[in-house]
Amino acid sequence: MELNLDLDPILPSSQPESMTEFVNSRGQPATRSTTGGWTSALFIIGVEVAERCAYYGISSNLITYLTGPLGEGTATAAEALNTWSGVATMLPLLGAFIADSWLGRYRTIVFASLLYIMGLGMLTISSIIPSTSNSHCNDSTNQKNCTNASSQKALFFFSLYLVAFAQGGHKPCVQAFGADQFDQSDPRERISKNSFFNWWYFGICASGGVAVVTMSYVQDNIGWGLGFGIPCGIMVLALVLFLLGTRTYRYFVLEEENPFIQVGRSFVALARSWKSKGFCVRGPVDITSLSDEDNADASAEAKGLLRLFPIWATCLIYGVLFAQSSTFFTKQASTLDRKISRDVEVPPAALQVFISVSIICFIPIYDKLLVPLTRKFTRIPSGITMLQRIGTGMALSLLAVVVAALVEIKRLKTATEYGLVDKPKVAVPMSLWWMVPQYLLFGMADVFTIVGMQEFFYDQVPDALRSLGLAFYLSVLGVGSFISSFLISVIDKISSAKGKSWFSNNLNQAHLDYFYWFLAGLSAFEIVLFLYFSKIYVYRKRLRIDADV
Repeated sequence: MELNLDLDPILPSSQPESMTEFVNSRGQPATRSTTGGWTSALFIIGVEVAERCAYYGISSNLITYLTGPLGEGTATAAEALNTWSGVATMLPLLGAFIADSWLGRYRTIVFASLLYIMGLGMLTISSIIPSTSNSHCNDSTNQKNCTNASSQKALFFFSLYLVAFAQGGHKPCVQAFGADQFDQSDPRERISKNSFFNWWYFGICASGGVAVVTMSYVQDNIGWGLGFGIPCGIMVLALVLFLLGTRTYRYFVLEEENPFIQVGRSFVALARSWKSKGFCVRGPVDITSLSDEDNADASAEAKGLLRLFPIWATCLIYGVLFAQSSTFFTKQASTLDRKISRDVEVPPAALQVFISVSIICFIPIYDKLLVPLTRKFTRIPSGITMLQRIGTGMALSLLAVVVAALVEIKRLKTATEYGLVDKPKVAVPMSLWWMVPQYLLFGMADVFTIVGMQEFFYDQVPDALRSLGLAFYLSVLGVGSFISSFLISVIDKISSAKGKSWFSNNLNQAHLDYFYWFLAGLSAFEIVLFLYFSKIYVYRKRLRIDADV
């Protein structure tokens, strides 16, 4: 069920100066004039900008490192990266649990940043170790070199997963902590919070775009040690910047009772209501501590959480499509003519900058033009509902993968026409600009779906679990990466058994176009299911307060 609010976006603040649910850095009740707002949010956005610069500085070009210095095959490297990416975007569930239950968001960010710096430092060291390709390990005379290669690979993956673990604490908490700087009960701050999610994504995509271009160039042309070392230094600066803003922040007061225990009680209450209606509930249910009124409220809260699951599940294929830009898109680009002048050749991973360019250009248009325009018709502060925003992005991602399939068909045809099917090291005489549209479409899709999921899952969970809510959105991308890894593994085995793998190391003999068409079909099916579940979804009652302001 769609939400329709009758709210004038230009409203004065009628809220008291002091806030009971937030404290300042000294543990005293936070005041609106001295804490929070855009001043604090800009500090936090700056921290995330630096962190994303560090993250994309290593992740965007890992497929090149794995298939180059570490000597992995294309399919194996893609599977490994999808698995790592899946873990990196699932661990925020653990980080959110720790933050919302014990440490709080501020402390979790500090500890996660220290782990982040350690992981990036070790990654830099692993890349400096002289590498030996796996292809030399069949020779018995190279056992010492093979031992060194195994040690290098072990240190590399340990460091990489340490970065993933650190991001698990950093990612959901920083964004939730930033959104905490705006009070939902204040009309003006509520409007600012809607813009916060847009400009948050603008900032991280701008930094990601710069990181992709500069770091991929450094890694491909200067060295991997410097290419991994610079992100480590950037992460040090991010931690310093975050600490500088300590006195300006609003800190959400952790509840005395663990919020996850409260959620557990909500499901107990729901089980009680089901039992009273004749549903079969197995196992003992302790309901003695819940009054009838508490039981009803908790049961409603549990139902609200359960209603999130269909939305979450029908976003997963978007996560699969999201995983392709840093793996197969990059390998696809590596086969093309990437020279933009006689002496300058664009690194394959650098084409991912067009996703960031698309986002950077489109977010101001969305926030300053589309939102005010649609608000006049819908009377909704955000212009369109959160689910409408997510669904629009899904449609754009479907179009992007269709374009990717058509471009791949053109690439394979060109390789055949010029007799390059058996010459994978020779660039296909086809300009890199052919791939730009699919990147631009993915960027526009992210503005709708990624930002929409961030706002939706932050807003639709209990206040004490907002870090967990943002971890839910990240888990969409994580599970999507796992699904992508699984699909690649299965398809690689099946297609290899029947002839040539769709993911052959020689991409001129592969069939990435078949894979893209397969993903397009899954995406179309996902959109149909999403439309159904979004139509029957009921937003949290808390949002109805807005209509009465």
